[in-house]
Amino acid sequence: MQHIVIIGNGISGITAARHIRKKSDHKITVISAETDHFFSRTALMYIYMGHMKYEHTKPYEDWFWAKNRIDLKRAYVESVNTNSKTLTLSGGESLAYDKLILATGSKSNKFGWPGQDLKAVQGLYSYQDLESMERDTKDITRAVIVGGGLIGIEMAEMLLSRNIPVTFLVRESSFWNNVLPPEESDMINRHIREHHVDLRLSTELKEILSDENGRARAVVTGDGEEIACQFVGLTAGVSPNIDFLKSSGIEINRGIVVDPYLKTSAEDVYAIGDCAEFSEPNGERRPIEQVWYTGRMMGETVAESICNTPTRYTPGHWFNSAKFFDIEYQTYGWVWATPKENEASFYWEHEEGKLCLRLVFDKESHQLLGVNNFGIRLRHHAFDKWFNQEKSVEYVLEHLADANFDPELYKTYEEEIIRKFNADFNANVKLKKKSWKRILELVS
Repeated sequence: MQHIVIIGNGISGITAARHIRKKSDHKITVISAETDHFFSRTALMYIYMGHMKYEHTKPYEDWFWAKNRIDLKRAYVESVNTNSKTLTLSGGESLAYDKLILATGSKSNKFGWPGQDLKAVQGLYSYQDLESMERDTKDITRAVIVGGGLIGIEMAEMLLSRNIPVTFLVRESSFWNNVLPPEESDMINRHIREHHVDLRLSTELKEILSDENGRARAVVTGDGEEIACQFVGLTAGVSPNIDFLKSSGIEINRGIVVDPYLKTSAEDVYAIGDCAEFSEPNGERRPIEQVWYTGRMMGETVAESICNTPTRYTPGHWFNSAKFFDIEYQTYGWVWATPKENEASFYWEHEEGKLCLRLVFDKESHQLLGVNNFGIRLRHHAFDKWFNQEKSVEYVLEHLADANFDPELYKTYEEEIIRKFNADFNANVKLKKKSWKRILELVS
């Protein structure tokens, strides 16, 4: 029996622990300084908004861990010695391991802005961030958010739920336009402003000003404008939480460098989740994948390697989902902000400007390459299978009703989408009626 130590109790680390326990009798210790128990990080915003309590975000009862012989330890890890296979914990305690899994997640980016360490200036990643946001947004008259990503949108929605006015500084000329094509980005610009957010595009943060108590009282933008506020959210992305490894001898770059089997440069040490950086990219995927479902998959993969045989991380087709206030977003395959030379792109947007669909396909073969979808729920299994089968964009449109996940009483838009495609590409696609037989085949 080996001692498996996991640093981090997020989705990656806990998935690894659960699957190692299913497959072995190894001793398992999970170390985290954030919380006593695993919780759903994506639900942090709903605690602040009053939709949930913290205890509702824990997928497992507190007794689950002892029953499954997974030891939980609340501590910081100060250093790792890979030669002696020991960890030094806060307070000087030492802990030995046989195999070590690094699942330390991310931390909010700071870019050296003057005033970035003042009181009431923070990111939104950890449970401690939620606690400080709860404390520092009481009775304030304005908040400023810096950075145009998904965490920024979540923070804006949180603040608006308490009727706190928000100014949103985005250095790009359009929201998230390094990820979204122009039409989708413009839709989100409009939607943010419709929610009464003071969206400032092409605007950078220069500095954060302090009051007499060391708390934020205003921000100064790149063009010299001073905006009074009592809270500043720094949401310009996250980076791997790996500072404690700098003297460990484990190879690090932006993240902890791993091979396709999630092994680090040190013997018997693995890294998974937000903190892992692949030395060999998985196709078009980025070297660091800071996404919930990929963290879960890495946890399952590393458990196989530790308990059975070495297993490559094979995440399959890219997909992701998010929410921009009340507009849900799904993406499958690859949709770039600017199409590649071999790609054609079809875009449909509903006249009300709240729904849209983009299909990207190869110009010659017409094979579907990517999908962006806003406001219409589509079945992930359908697109996963169609990508595997290398279906054409025409085939996908003909069978689009099979992918529509919305209930029967919802309005559907397939015929309108196909009419526009036929007009744009001089095609003759005809919609096939929804078939539950085909749907069952897609999800099986």
